[in-house]
Amino acid sequence: MCLTGLDYFSTLGYQPAIAALAAGVLSPFATIVLVILTLGGALPVYRRVAQESFKGSGSIAMLEKLLPWWAGKLFVLVLLGFAATDYMITITLSAADASAHAISNPFAPSWLQGGQLWVTLFLIALLGAVFLRGFREAIGIAVVLVGVYLALNVVVILVSAGEIISHPGLVTNWWAAINESPSGGNPVLIIGTALLVFPQLALGLSGFETGVAVMPQIRGRVGDTEENPVGRILGARRLLTTAAIIMSVFLITSSIATTVLIPQKAFQPGGAANGRALAYLAHEYIGPTFGTVYDISTICILWFAGASALAGLLNLVPRYLPKYGMAPNWARAVRPLVLVFTAIAFIITFAFKANVDAQGGAYATGVLVLITSASVAVTLSARRKRQHKRTIAFAVVSLVFVYTTVVNVIERPEGIRIAILFILGIMVLSLISRVQRSFELRATSVTLDETALRFIKDDAKHGAIRIIANEPDDGSLDEYRNKNSDERRYSHIPQNARTIFLEVHHADSSDFEEDLKVRGEEKHGFRILKVDSGNVPNTLAAVLLKIRDETGIVPTIYFEWTEGNPISNMFRFLITGGGEVAPVTREVLRESEKDVKRRPSVHVS
Repeated sequence: MCLTGLDYFSTLGYQPAIAALAAGVLSPFATIVLVILTLGGALPVYRRVAQESFKGSGSIAMLEKLLPWWAGKLFVLVLLGFAATDYMITITLSAADASAHAISNPFAPSWLQGGQLWVTLFLIALLGAVFLRGFREAIGIAVVLVGVYLALNVVVILVSAGEIISHPGLVTNWWAAINESPSGGNPVLIIGTALLVFPQLALGLSGFETGVAVMPQIRGRVGDTEENPVGRILGARRLLTTAAIIMSVFLITSSIATTVLIPQKAFQPGGAANGRALAYLAHEYIGPTFGTVYDISTICILWFAGASALAGLLNLVPRYLPKYGMAPNWARAVRPLVLVFTAIAFIITFAFKANVDAQGGAYATGVLVLITSASVAVTLSARRKRQHKRTIAFAVVSLVFVYTTVVNVIERPEGIRIAILFILGIMVLSLISRVQRSFELRATSVTLDETALRFIKDDAKHGAIRIIANEPDDGSLDEYRNKNSDERRYSHIPQNARTIFLEVHHADSSDFEEDLKVRGEEKHGFRILKVDSGNVPNTLAAVLLKIRDETGIVPTIYFEWTEGNPISNMFRFLITGGGEVAPVTREVLRESEKDVKRRPSVHVS
């Protein structure tokens, strides 16, 4: 929970100030709306996500399964763009707010004044250095940081509550300000205003996607299995519920304390409470010493919130892009990715000049899109399982978050602009990577069943293995008889030579990495090896190499030349996995086996 809380609980560092800036004296009511949607909307959604996506992939994995072929992959890339926006802005916004707390401290040296940009860059660089060193050893620090930070917040809120109780006039003044506001104290207008400003408060929902991302770290129960980890799921749901309840209590109490005790002008840009409302109360009512301790704790947890976000990025990118062939293999390694993400964080910080308020819209956009996608995913899941009441409930939640997302995008378009830049960047790099990796062996494993093994070993005893590549058609006797006759005539295969057909049956061509299972079958007196795959040339090459490794005999494969325009065949290969199969198979073999003597031969007639 503390690992999740690095992202979730750290928003207390700036959430009360952002709420006050957005809703003014109505901030507590807007915060109550946020809490209602947290406990009644986001929490049930992510408890369902924890149940159905328990390997740490979150809602993205659920949606990936619902959309087959390229549509699913492209949709995942779009969601990754929004996830990257969420996590990257978490890093830059948290570092910017940490630097604001450091500079605003009364004991801060004078040379720090005006240096928020450089302090922020230093914190981001320090974060990158921690990950380059190795983050696993530092995770235990999260428990200390979160525990101390929450304890200090309890002290600040209790002292603030005592101040409010001992000075009843503060509440009277606050209520008078509400009556003088545009709402005029009308309950309907107050609720309406709270709903309207809710999109700007969405930062308080930021921890749910992180909560399901840490699921692989939950121990679970002794009887848990990989397919049904009941204990891990229960643990994750308990984690999400506990964190949501704790955060909801802090959000409401901190909103009341800051709104009643802090003048509204202090929340404005440049004001003493801007981006640091609770720190303002700590210094004002407990003293500079405690306030400094609070500032240090806030700086540490905000800085480590960036660590939580960076860990999320390092979990998501290697999980999807290399598997899709849409990133180079080095993207599976941690250190190169850390350098890339650190550089991007530098660029974002320069673009926003390390301003906390300016980054709020982009952060909220990423958070809301992920929560909306999760809501849609669980709605579709409930509908597929014919759970009608839950389908309706989740659909209502989805509509609320869709509305919130749309309003946030309209009011603060900088978030969608940054997300679009991330999406376009991911799309372009993915396309380039997919083209560059076209001639790789894509099979993570090749397994031959007993019949397939018998076929190739019987031929190996005769000193040669001849494979005829056949594009599956109707499976009739004429199909195999004509194909066998043509290849023997045009490729000069002796009439008494043994041959085996090899067929690739169409599967999802958008998949890049595959576990290939080769089935042997006797049909119409011919021996056939069958394999399901969406990438014909790469699959043929992988099976040929597997045959060589199993028998020690270098096989020869026979093709008919592919008709058609070479350019259109190239696009067919990239999109559908077909195209000019013979030359591409030969190129894949050339790339993967440098020794000509051990390389299977490709014969085209």
